[in-house]
Amino acid sequence: MKVNTRLFGEIEIQDDKIITLDKGIVGFPDLKRFTIIYDTEKEGKATIMWFQSLDEPQFALPVIAPGEIVSDYNPTVNDELLAPLGELTEDNLYVLVTIKVPKNIEDMTINLKAPIIINTDTLKGGQIIVEDDVDVHFPVYDILKKAKEKAGE
Repeated sequence: MKVNTRLFGEIEIQDDKIITLDKGIVGFPDLKRFTIIYDTEKEGKATIMWFQSLDEPQFALPVIAPGEIVSDYNPTVNDELLAPLGELTEDNLYVLVTIKVPKNIEDMTINLKAPIIINTDTLKGGQIIVEDDVDVHFPVYDILKKAKEKAGE
C-alpha cells in the first residue's frame, strides 16, 4: 500500500505493518489504520517515532516507548478494555505514549494516562485510559537530552 504523507512524502507500507485500532484514538475515532515510522539507524535507542495514520495521511503523532523515559511504567488497565486486542503476553505487548511538542521544546511532555497498546501478533491496538493516577503531561525534555548526550549523538 502506498501512502502520501505530510511528513515523509510517499511511502510504501507492507500489510504486516498496518496496525488496526477499532475505536480509533482519543479525539479521532474515525482514524483506525496506522503504522509506526522510525529511523532504522536509531533502532534499539531511546528515540521518537511517528504513529502515522493510513486513513488520513496528513495525521501523524510523535510517540515513544514509555520505558525509555519511565523505566517502571506499568499502568493498571481494565482487562475488558484489552480483550479486543487478543491475548497479550510479554512477547507481543508493545506500548507507546504520545508526545506533545509545544513551541518551547523544553516544555515537551508525554501522556502516561492514555498509552497506545498494541498486540504485535494480531496487529490490533487501542488507546487505553489507565486507571492509575499518572501524568497526562509528564516532562521529558531533560530526560531525552541526557539520553542523547550519553549516547554521544
